[in-house]
Amino acid sequence: MTAVNQQDQQFMHEALRLAREAGARGEVPVGALVVHNGEVIARAANEKELRGDATAHAEMLALQRAADKLGHWRLTDATLYVTLEPCPMCAGAMIQARLGRLVYGAVDPKAGAAGSVMDILDHPGLNHLVKVKAGVLAKECGQVLTEFFSVKRK
Repeated sequence: MTAVNQQDQQFMHEALRLAREAGARGEVPVGALVVHNGEVIARAANEKELRGDATAHAEMLALQRAADKLGHWRLTDATLYVTLEPCPMCAGAMIQARLGRLVYGAVDPKAGAAGSVMDILDHPGLNHLVKVKAGVLAKECGQVLTEFFSVKRK
């Protein structure tokens, strides 16, 4: 894990805000945003419950919105910030979108696909590799999830 820079922290704080909003709506609190040329071009949070759609993860929605904003699906010069390590579906979408960089907060020890359980984003057999920075505001990101599931269990 490399040192955290100020810009990564700033954007992760925005992703955390989105995650908290999702949690308040009863969604698993994951927030994501896509940054291109230093500007946020897409924001999203989990909408699985709202849409009744298992694919409505924050990352998937943010990637879709970024492609719409740019007018093309290649996100080579973009960075995705997300509060939780992506699952295999979302990591696969990042490969398909040719995402340039991923920055995530908390590790997902059960379904993480960016270095913990598996590492799809750095798999040598795939045609694109995504640069990954893990652990940005990890404690804060993890705490949002811990608090959400603690309340759910009660």
